[in-house]
Amino acid sequence: MKTLDYYMNLPYKMEIIPDRKEGGYVGCYPDLPGCLTCAETIEGVVTALDDAKRAWLSAALEDGITISEPASEKDISVYSGQFRLRMPRSLHMALARGAQNEGVSMNQYCNYLLAMNNAIRQNPSVT
Repeated sequence: MKTLDYYMNLPYKMEIIPDRKEGGYVGCYPDLPGCLTCAETIEGVVTALDDAKRAWLSAALEDGITISEPASEKDISVYSGQFRLRMPRSLHMALARGAQNEGVSMNQYCNYLLAMNNAIRQNPSVT
């Protein structure tokens, strides 16, 4: 039987995003649904996430809930990090202008927008 220490030592991916509504930061473990917390600083949210992970795993073990292990590097290696995207010219222009206004490349700007949208979709309480 796998123990709390076993799961605590697995390399679960941690995600931290700014909480624009309340201030501070929200952190979660995507592989552990509902395991999230918040704090005023990044350091604080990292510490709070460790406590949240321990509590989440303890409760799951106690209740007999199946615990997913983190995605392995083998699972992730099938993704190249690149894909081709076609879009209307008007959207292309708007994104290019947004990137120019921010002083970054369009690639960086689009990556930022996609990451923020993905974080909001995964954690609706953050918006």
